[in-house]
Amino acid sequence: MQPQPAYLLHKRPYRETSALVDILTLNHGRIRAVAQGVQRPGSRSRSQMQPFAPLHMTWQGERELKRLRLIESRGAAAMLVGEGLLCGLYANELLTRLLPMELPVADVFAFYTAAMTELTVPASRAPALRRLEVALLDALDAAPRFTTPGGTTLDPQARYRYEPHSRGFTPAAEGMDGRTLRLLAHCDWGEPGLAGAAKIITRAALAPLLGDRPLRSRALMQSLVERRRQP
Repeated sequence: MQPQPAYLLHKRPYRETSALVDILTLNHGRIRAVAQGVQRPGSRSRSQMQPFAPLHMTWQGERELKRLRLIESRGAAAMLVGEGLLCGLYANELLTRLLPMELPVADVFAFYTAAMTELTVPASRAPALRRLEVALLDALDAAPRFTTPGGTTLDPQARYRYEPHSRGFTPAAEGMDGRTLRLLAHCDWGEPGLAGAAKIITRAALAPLLGDRPLRSRALMQSLVERRRQP
């Protein structure tokens, strides 16, 4: 096979010197593979196989668990620290949890690649995550529909609550205003004035997919926010 652009999403030890890895690839989506010898001290692949680093990879195997054959760097890893690092861990955890194996997701790969640069800039982090979340929801056929469950156009003067199971919006006195929702339906999810509503909707849309097991990266982010609030 031709070398595939890829990123490491998750790695855990396997046997003495190998690792089980989840990889996001351009043409094959998420794959799980054994990286043989990658944990061995002095291994060239060990230094290359890092989160947020653009890679080229090849693998073999017809079953769900592949075996990596080639691991090459195609650029420097994104320099993520602090909040930016937690955002990157969130992106990796979300894709590892929700992407089915070998589902082609070229748009998700493109938005993830863009996020590696955008997460280094504080003002760009939230928009980058929203775009990635929406691309993921679209790939999973779970993206919000900006109508009522029955398909009626949203009234800009009314207020609505998102219903994940119908993927539509129902009238609610304490909900989001219809004008904002209609803007989201036609605008970039990263628009500054729409950031709050966008986060509420993507979180609600992702919740039934994630189930009851919380995201560890989200808990770490909440801990960071709470520490910042302390005198």
